[in-house]
Amino acid sequence: MKTKIFTIFLLLAFAVNAKAQTKSVKHTFAIADGNFLLDGKPVQIHSGEMHYAFIPKPYWRHRLQMMKAMGLNAVATYVFWNYHETAPGVWDFKSDNKNIAEYVKIAQEEGLYVILRPGPYVCAEWEFGGYPWFLQKVPGMVIRGVNEPYLSATKAYFTALYGQVKNLFVTNGGPIIMVQGENEFGSYVSQRKDISLEEHKKYSAAVFQQLKDVGFNVPFFTSDGSWLFEGGALPGALPTANGEDDVAKLKEVVNKYNGGKGPYMVAEFYPGWLDHWAEPFPKVSTESIVKQTQKYLDGDVSFNYYMIHGGTNFGFTSGANYDNKHDIQPDLTSYDYDAPISEAGWATEKYLALRNLLKKEETPAIPAKIPVIEIPNIAFTKAVDLEDVKNNVKPVNSDKPLTFEELNQGHGYVWYSKKFKQPISGKLELNGLRDYAIIYVNGTKVAELNSYYKKYDCDIDIPFNATLDIFVENMGRINYGAKIVNSTKGIISPVIINGETITGNWDMYKLPMDVVPNIANVKNTATAGKPAIYEGNFTLTKTGDTFLDMRDWGKGIVFINGINIGRYWSVGPQQTLYVPGCWLKVGKNDIVILEQKNDVMHKSVKSISTPILEELKPENGLPK
Repeated sequence: MKTKIFTIFLLLAFAVNAKAQTKSVKHTFAIADGNFLLDGKPVQIHSGEMHYAFIPKPYWRHRLQMMKAMGLNAVATYVFWNYHETAPGVWDFKSDNKNIAEYVKIAQEEGLYVILRPGPYVCAEWEFGGYPWFLQKVPGMVIRGVNEPYLSATKAYFTALYGQVKNLFVTNGGPIIMVQGENEFGSYVSQRKDISLEEHKKYSAAVFQQLKDVGFNVPFFTSDGSWLFEGGALPGALPTANGEDDVAKLKEVVNKYNGGKGPYMVAEFYPGWLDHWAEPFPKVSTESIVKQTQKYLDGDVSFNYYMIHGGTNFGFTSGANYDNKHDIQPDLTSYDYDAPISEAGWATEKYLALRNLLKKEETPAIPAKIPVIEIPNIAFTKAVDLEDVKNNVKPVNSDKPLTFEELNQGHGYVWYSKKFKQPISGKLELNGLRDYAIIYVNGTKVAELNSYYKKYDCDIDIPFNATLDIFVENMGRINYGAKIVNSTKGIISPVIINGETITGNWDMYKLPMDVVPNIANVKNTATAGKPAIYEGNFTLTKTGDTFLDMRDWGKGIVFINGINIGRYWSVGPQQTLYVPGCWLKVGKNDIVILEQKNDVMHKSVKSISTPILEELKPENGLPK
């Protein structure tokens, strides 16, 4: 009972201080005497992970208000290096959702402290774990290792980030109270046993020192599974245990690596879990999360819900995992995560139950739900064969197929084409496919290959004077595990037919789809069985969030008013795409869809008022 009363006192103190910070009152924050100390007094951190890059900027405040209304006092966020270094040495911290300084300031205005997780490696089911794709082109660079090219790049990244947030640390009157050292490094140590522990430690210490040298001057922490502290813990940083539900074990392992004392924190407490295409949508029960939260409250354990609100992998930002059965497990566009706050920012049953547990007298009311609309019919005004768009692109010619990286392309698609003057038939082997390809002979589809199903070959018959086309999609680079160091895309090894390596005069057409394709001067040439671009528009008298219904479609991406809202794939479990109302407008709106498979022609598409995230149809993606 005394413990509960003391915890309530601490939470009230933290809440009062959190509210006071909006008035630019300068606070102190420290880790000392086995406690988190705010203005010299012990506090307990009740945080939620929510990433600025996954949420439209106009909705940042709403989502932060949702967190505050659940009874939380802090928000944690990764920083995504590749989101900000858009080309070598080119930094963007201002456009679209990239203004991290503004995100942090809004958090402060809403009475939340901030926990910053700069990486350089993050995970977050995000493309390449946050690394810029072009690092793979730098001679001598090995990510997550001690080598000059890599450490020079991380130093440049930390320096650029520090320039954005230096005035936002609690030491300068801002809300940032803690910064994480290299992320989940204990996991990587366990995965890369080919590297000595001494060498691993040398690397993580070097990155940690860079953060301090650049100027990050608030308390540091690390986060790893409780059994991975040997590889992940750093002298001078508080070790926290991801996913540890045994309070006694948590305290024991933190004590071992932190001088026999706390404070104790679970930096990733999972109220949901990540999702892959072609696999069931994982669910975590409300009852279990409420019960575990109560254990932490009773045990004086601070925590950070990962995720409190997941949001969306817009564009080509989603990453991928892998396992023994699949060479790639691409992550969904939706990052709903079964989190307490849904992808569209709704209060779920889980949210309400946790709010009931965490709320205090001064906890604000739940913000109003953003309006939702339905668009019953969006007719297409144009349907263009993608090959006609491809033919307006100047090809790169080479004796062998080149990777995306060799073509200096990060994301999207590459169309590989070769003209055969002599016939050849037999087995086509595409063992170096990364990640998904449709194969055509003289414009007729003959097969679909992809890395998820480990389908890398098919029978093929190429007649005299025929053209072989291989349309390849990058489905997202690996974001977790040892194979993250091998994340090149496209066709990365020789094309073999009937045992023969096919060389000479390969044409490669770059289709990055980094901007909406312009088909204004292209005729309606689309036919079933070939990739197509559909274009249409719709008129709204009011705006609101909605969900594009893609159940009748195959595989592709969608642009709304020029914004790539993400990938769809008929395998599910995600069958809708979230369209934020803040990206719609009263009056005319434009839609463009790249449909890769296009097994049937489409005349229209519609939106619905609720998402479909659990409709699994893996048979729709089986290679043919």
